[in-house]
Amino acid sequence: MNFQDLHELLRIELQRRIERGSLTGSRLAQQAGFQQAHISNFLNRKRALSLEGLDRVLASQNLTIDQLLPIDLAAVAASHASDQTQEPTDIVPVVSSSVAMDEPRVAEASIIENVQVSGSRLHDNRARPSTGHAHWQRFVAIRADAQQSAAMEPLLAPGAIAVLDRHYNSLAPYRAHQPTLYAVRCGTALLLRYVDFDEGHLILRPYSRDFPVQLIPLASHESPADYIVGRVCLIFSEL
Repeated sequence: MNFQDLHELLRIELQRRIERGSLTGSRLAQQAGFQQAHISNFLNRKRALSLEGLDRVLASQNLTIDQLLPIDLAAVAASHASDQTQEPTDIVPVVSSSVAMDEPRVAEASIIENVQVSGSRLHDNRARPSTGHAHWQRFVAIRADAQQSAAMEPLLAPGAIAVLDRHYNSLAPYRAHQPTLYAVRCGTALLLRYVDFDEGHLILRPYSRDFPVQLIPLASHESPADYIVGRVCLIFSEL
């Protein structure tokens, strides 16, 4: 995570607030003490903010850097620390996308590899399971392919392992004022995206501006939980 990445995360959060009607560009400029043109250029990626300017915008929106992070990017460091302190670890199976989507219990033959994860980092996660997933094996992991990672770079590097909490199938934000990263069924594919729901459609939002927003229409008998495989709760970029 570098300074440019932080700028992008802040832009996404501000644009999300503007799209939802809780903020306007002019109000943001007034609250942060900038000219409206300056804020407009920032939101449209025509210029960056200084470190002082970044602090002013964060303060005006009561945001902290931790709140901007959509996932726990400290997973690897925490895992190393737990190794040093002999903290108990759990084994999470790495499986294919199809297994993550369709198999309630992971058969041994379906396991590609295993990763060790701090037990406390897993079981401290809050659950919001749908009725259909309440008895599924809770934590599985997938290794992100090139298409999945490209849509979410730099948050998700190619080959990164994403741990999915399949007992979180709700669109209720996991953390206030912070986007939640989900694994979503889209046809036969499993996509990792931010998700909204509006007018009978799931709205799948990538991090990269080079990828389009996708819409999944829901039938009258369907709910978002029918498509949400789980929440991405940890990402390991290096093992």
